[in-house]
Formats: sequence, structure tokens, C-alpha cells
Amino acid sequence: MAGKKMVVTIYGQNHVRSDWRVDLTGSVFQLFFTELSHDLARYGIELSRADNDAVTIDINSYADLLNAVRISSPADGFTSLCVGHIIGKSQNLDLMEDIKRALDRVAFAPETIPPEDHNRQVCHNCGCGC
Repeated sequence: MAGKKMVVTIYGQNHVRSDWRVDLTGSVFQLFFTELSHDLARYGIELSRADNDAVTIDINSYADLLNAVRISSPADGFTSLCVGHIIGKSQNLDLMEDIKRALDRVAFAPETIPPEDHNRQVCHNCGCGC
């Protein structure tokens, strides 16, 4: 696992409903991401963040918010999985908690994540194949 690189990509968001707005550029999220990066670095995992405004997701629900956050881990063969595909149903509807759960799963148990072409029912239709 040493030297593993993971990227969290945040897609552009069109907030159709304001009740699912989460500030992913503010100081609270930046501190969360920095702490998460330091925690994973202790295990030899390099975590970085990217923003992709070329893709915009309409946010009508929490599932859409999960779809707007993608995780890549080339060493595990994951090029761009949405958080919802990785964790399934959210337990507490807390985006930072769900991102951490997804990153931990990719980092430490990637074999438990269904392949992208796995035929399963999830709560959104994002086109990611899940």
C-alpha cells in the first residue's frame, strides 16, 4: 500500500434545492481534508484534491451530492467512482463523514467495492455504472 495515490474530485454543482448545499471550498472542509490527508499519509497514502467544473451535477437530493464527489485510486483500478457507489446508502447524511468512509474503504478495503459494471440498485442514476 505504500506510495498509493488517491484523488478526490469535486464536480461543479447546480443547486436546484438549497437544502443540500455543502460548502466544499470553505475553511471547515479545508481543515477536514487536511486532517484526512495527514491521517492517510501515516499509511503511505498520498491524498490530493481536484475540482472539475467541466462536469456539473444538478443537486436535487443528497444522492446527487454524493455523485458530485468522486474518488480515484489508480493502484486499485478505480478511475472515478462516486462516493455513493463506494459506500452505498449514507448513514447520517453527513458529506464529510461519507467522504471519509469512502476514502477509508478505497484505501484499506478496495476489494469490498463492487465493480463499476456490477448490477445493483442505488438511489441515483448518475451514469457511473453502479
